[in-house]
Amino acid sequence: MSTKQFFVAAVAALAFAVAAKAQTNVQTFYDFGKDRNYVTTTFEMFKGDKFGDTFFFIDHYYTSKDQRPAAASAINGSYFEIERGINFWQESSLKDLSAHVEYDGTTWGQGTWCFGAKYFLHSQDYSNMLTLYAMYETFRGFGSADIPLKFTAVWGMNNLFGVKGLTFKGFADFWGNNCIWTDGTTTKWTFLTEPQIWMNLGSLFDGHLDIGGEVELSYNFAGNKGFMCNPCAGLRWSF
Repeated sequence: MSTKQFFVAAVAALAFAVAAKAQTNVQTFYDFGKDRNYVTTTFEMFKGDKFGDTFFFIDHYYTSKDQRPAAASAINGSYFEIERGINFWQESSLKDLSAHVEYDGTTWGQGTWCFGAKYFLHSQDYSNMLTLYAMYETFRGFGSADIPLKFTAVWGMNNLFGVKGLTFKGFADFWGNNCIWTDGTTTKWTFLTEPQIWMNLGSLFDGHLDIGGEVELSYNFAGNKGFMCNPCAGLRWSF
């Protein structure tokens, strides 16, 4: 992916953001990982209501024809998750505990349902937040697992180290995943985390634009045996 292509994708993502609804953000990343060097855009939304909350994101990958020869479109693959937290007891002592259901899917014909619960932790002013998930995973066409469980942590820390506009956020997933590798070995678990750091540009663009990036750290993920580290630089437009 050339520098010109990167900035075209970034401008397209920001143009989409102008028409997006409140509580959404659009992120554009350039991946510097080994044999990657491509752009990803992420569209993300979260909204709470009196019955719980809804969250979704979709990643679009702009790989080259050399990286994914079978792809015929400009977006050479997408991954998405849509999640629903169910909580009818928001005025009770169990208000931070919700039932949880999610669907994870791809454009290459794989998907899985997850069912479980989540627990929300936060500081008094909500500047620091942590949500913990425990789920059963169905693996409908998305692999298999001897122990079909998935554990997730999602965090957000605002004004990190007292620096206004500096945000540290991300997630970590750990799940059962049967993998058979080309060397004949097998593994049973996969781990993925993507910590992000963002700096808001303040009055520039009315506070909607952040600059930063993320590091994808994984183990036995996406057909790659063992540990991988893929740093990315990015822009984020928030509402």
